[in-house]
Amino acid sequence: MISIIKANKKHIKGIAKVCTDGYWSTYRYSHSKEYIERIVEEFYNEQRIKQEVTTSNRGWGGYFVAVEDRVVLGAGGGGMISEKTGEVYVMYLNPSRRNEGIGTKLLAAITNQQKEWGAEEQWVSVTKGNQKGIPFYEARGFQYSDEKESYSNTSEENYLSLRYYRPI
Repeated sequence: MISIIKANKKHIKGIAKVCTDGYWSTYRYSHSKEYIERIVEEFYNEQRIKQEVTTSNRGWGGYFVAVEDRVVLGAGGGGMISEKTGEVYVMYLNPSRRNEGIGTKLLAAITNQQKEWGAEEQWVSVTKGNQKGIPFYEARGFQYSDEKESYSNTSEENYLSLRYYRPI
């Protein structure tokens, strides 16, 4: 049985693995190897994840994990970007466990946390062309708003992020 729980130190390696594997699976054909390696190194290293599972506040609500038999199958987290607005910052699944409802359950946990903090709307950025993320969020009521330059572009890169929102 899959459980959605707040992550703790024992989930660090599992979060690093699922986010790294999910990121590679999502962007292997659309982004350069250098870009992927840079993002994975910055965001999904065990030292950073340790800090992020031991810190929780309105700006970063901590990781939620989907766990089955003590194995992390998915991880996600978000926070508040204004008094009434939440944002999903990260969500990845084990690539072989997609389409089982795990992402929906993780999103629900993040959403419930943000609602408890007063969120009335929720935002997410999805890389343009991400045909795993875009249909997922659109099926859950997110609507396209605009596009902007991706967060970690170097001066030579021109990856774009699509901004989506929904009332919650």
